[in-house]
Amino acid sequence: MEESCEKKLKRTAKRLGLKAEQIPRHIAIIMDGNGRWAQRRALPRVKGHREGAKTAEKIALRCVKFGIECLTLYSFSAENWKRPKAEVDFLMYLYSQYLVGIRPKLLRNNVKLIHLGRLAHLPSEVKTELVRTMKVTAGNTGMVFALALNYSGRGEIIDATKKIAQKYKKGTVRLKDIDEGCISRHLYTSGLREPDLLIRTANEKRISNFLLWQISYSEFYVTRTLWPDFARADLEKAILSYAKRARRFGDIK
Repeated sequence: MEESCEKKLKRTAKRLGLKAEQIPRHIAIIMDGNGRWAQRRALPRVKGHREGAKTAEKIALRCVKFGIECLTLYSFSAENWKRPKAEVDFLMYLYSQYLVGIRPKLLRNNVKLIHLGRLAHLPSEVKTELVRTMKVTAGNTGMVFALALNYSGRGEIIDATKKIAQKYKKGTVRLKDIDEGCISRHLYTSGLREPDLLIRTANEKRISNFLLWQISYSEFYVTRTLWPDFARADLEKAILSYAKRARRFGDIK
């Protein structure tokens, strides 16, 4: 029988000397530093992206073992299309291969893959493998793995606003129905809890148009570690840092 996230989380908390409520249930990561990792080793940037993909898989599986309920990875932003065509083409090839390769591991570990972003603008081969992986993992009940691919925080809010406006026009949503809950239900992340912890690698201190609505009360953790070098120890440091925070959500208690 598959062990629940709650049981895994309690075991992780005990191992780290924490209480279960001190462990973040939803971790979001801005993965930065693939190019710099490669440049420091006099390697092509694409080598850094390949290593970064391996790290993404390792960290996702580590989060499963830790009992994390949801992991969101900022993989490719809508702004990343501005990069050199050769690099973008390689990334799209890498995504299609990654989505095929990780599928058996997601199934074996009861992980559900979801997509955050605009699906229509992705290349057909990436779209095909992404949809296929989401379909075969849709029934999984363990950790949710949210892949932000062709994602824009502002674009997400625009898309949500359009959906609400269409419902208002049809008369299925009234003006008084439009509140924070209504907007949240129309975002790509509908049904997910908001991130408790946002990690950014490579010592960058920007939000970069990521989950603008959802991270209003997330705790931030920035590390100098480049993404391909991010390992279990780095993840545990981030969790331990989070455990020391007093999350008051505007209150003084």
